Amino acid sequence: MARSHTSKFDASEVITNEIIRIIERGVLPWRKPWTAGGSSRPLRHNGEAYQGVNNFLLTMRTLMAGHSSPFWMTIPQANALGARVRKGEKSSVVVYYGQSRTPGQGDEKTDDVDPDGDEARVFRFQKSYRVFNACQIEGLPDSFHPDPDPTPEHPPAEPIAHMQAFFEAIDITTVFTGSEAYYLPPVDKVYMPTITRFHDPRNFYGVWAHEMAHATKARHRLNRDYGLSRFGNTAYAREEIVAELTSCFLGQELGFTAHTLEMNAAYLYNWLRVLRSDKQAIFKHAADAQRACDYLVARSEAGRAGETDQAA
Repeated sequence: MARSHTSKFDASEVITNEIIRIIERGVLPWRKPWTAGGSSRPLRHNGEAYQGVNNFLLTMRTLMAGHSSPFWMTIPQANALGARVRKGEKSSVVVYYGQSRTPGQGDEKTDDVDPDGDEARVFRFQKSYRVFNACQIEGLPDSFHPDPDPTPEHPPAEPIAHMQAFFEAIDITTVFTGSEAYYLPPVDKVYMPTITRFHDPRNFYGVWAHEMAHATKARHRLNRDYGLSRFGNTAYAREEIVAELTSCFLGQELGFTAHTLEMNAAYLYNWLRVLRSDKQAIFKHAADAQRACDYLVARSEAGRAGETDQAA
């Protein structure tokens, strides 16, 4: 009698294939402006914001499903709140990371080496779990369905004060000139068109965030390196994905969406080529983007704190 083999669930492959199918349609759904229930980011059941790849994944799924709540939770978490997932609702796969330590023989948890003098090994692992949006769940308290915030209106081609202040406080030089946007490593400067070239000023800040993200790769900043980068090659494509995701994450903080001056088949192909060749890519690059976002936020806060001290 032949044995039946059940293939192991591979979260990396499932998630990567999901993103590939979406991009093959010619869209980047996370670029659509959104807030769900007054939050610009997906939230855990306890109100904690998701970060990194889970933020990216649940942002995309919120938009595509049209959910009006920012909250996501597991079945046990919903049940603990006296609620239940509606029959037939489809879950969303998310991931978490942990680390495990393999001690040497007789090694106690407080030791760093085994009795033979070999260092104990620490390795990271990835696991997946499934969550549902509050809109897929019956019986939740009203607090899981907050009212949306009104959409702010911004005059065309004019600076948005809090966004402008954020970028101006970062100690990375930006030169406003011409009609192209790029980061030039030899001089360590970002070049941007002026805001008057953008009808929607939020797109201006989306592009600025993208180029600032590229600047974080410098050796004296985050030292991010995917190999020799030339226009159109894989290293270039990987860095473009990081910049896109960084702009997405920063936009959630400030109120804009990721944006580039050119959105064409070649740009989409950058994503597809990397994702098809490496099922771990989106996880690695989302983590790099989260680091870049955190770095820019920290530098902006430091810059504004310095301005306050000088004014005092």
